Formats: sequence, structure tokens, C-alpha cells
Amino acid sequence: MTRAASTSQTVGPFFLIGLERLFHPDLTTENPIGERIEICGRVLDGDGMPVEDAVLEIWQANADGKYRHPEDTQDKRTDPKFRGFGCCPTDEAGAFRFVTIKPGRVPGPDGKLQAPHIVVSVFMRGLLRRLVTRIYFPNEPANSEDFALNLVEASRRKTLIANPVAGHPGTLEWNVQLQGPNETVVFDIGL
Repeated sequence: MTRAASTSQTVGPFFLIGLERLFHPDLTTENPIGERIEICGRVLDGDGMPVEDAVLEIWQANADGKYRHPEDTQDKRTDPKFRGFGCCPTDEAGAFRFVTIKPGRVPGPDGKLQAPHIVVSVFMRGLLRRLVTRIYFPNEPANSEDFALNLVEASRRKTLIANPVAGHPGTLEWNVQLQGPNETVVFDIGL
């Protein structure tokens, strides 16, 4: 028996084969509750070159801070016009784009409310495990008290905070830098 890696042991570049039906870059339908936003960005390698075959998944609460998941038993309203989960491949420029809403605050592990955020998983060739990170919102007062953001060294927190796009209200830019001095912070979730 050999111990060579097989396609069941490594990720990609197989993302477009059979996965297209899972791609949902727009988490909204009709008029969901909350502030509609667009998040765009790029996935870049350590040399600043685009990663053209990555897939990003996002998971977030609705505008009231409730996840669209049966394990979220909070007594908050649900929004049938909001999916709560999205998936998007990068293009040849490493670019991605999601349409969503700004999420509400959800309880953290200690019961205290977290700052509004979006959980992001990045999958790409050569990774044996997904990268898990977060997107936070600019000028959000609750950022200063968020437990996860406060685990990150102050000088690196900027890699988790999206930036407004000048001239495009409601559009935020957030990039994933895989290596280097501006490497995006990722969290070890113990998988």
C-alpha cells in the first residue's frame, strides 16, 4: 500500500467540477430586513498575485443577530428573504463579490455580544484545511469589545476590517492576503 496523496487527501483545483450549483454570491432575495451591502475583494498569494481558483464561503447572522440554523434558538425574528450562507469562487483576477446585509450582533462564547461580523472560510488548491477568518465593519463601536477581534494583535486587526469603497455607498472592500506583512489573520478553530 502506498501513502501518496490522492484527490481525497488534498484540496483542488476541482472547485468548478460539480460545485457550481452551490455558488450563491447573493444572500438576499427581494427585500431582506436590514442594510443591504456588497462585499468585494480579491484573494492574493504571498507575492500579491491573484489566486484564481479559490472558493470563499460566508456564514452570518441576519440583521437582528439570528443565524438561519436550527441550533440558533434565540428568541429573535427570522428573515425568510435572507439566506445567511453564501459561496463564491474567485475569477482569473482573484476577485470575488457577495451581496448581503450587515449582520446584527450575536452572543459570543461568554454570552457577551460580539461585534457585527461575517465568518469566512477560504478553500484553495494546496490547502489541506480551510482557512477561517472574519470580516468586521469599519467605524463599528462594538469592534473594541469583540472577543475574537481582541485576540488579535492591534497592528494586525486592520486585516479583518473591510474598507468603504469611495463613491460606492454600501460597498466594502476586503481582501485575503495569504502571506507577507499584510497577511490576513486566520483563526485556528481546532479542526
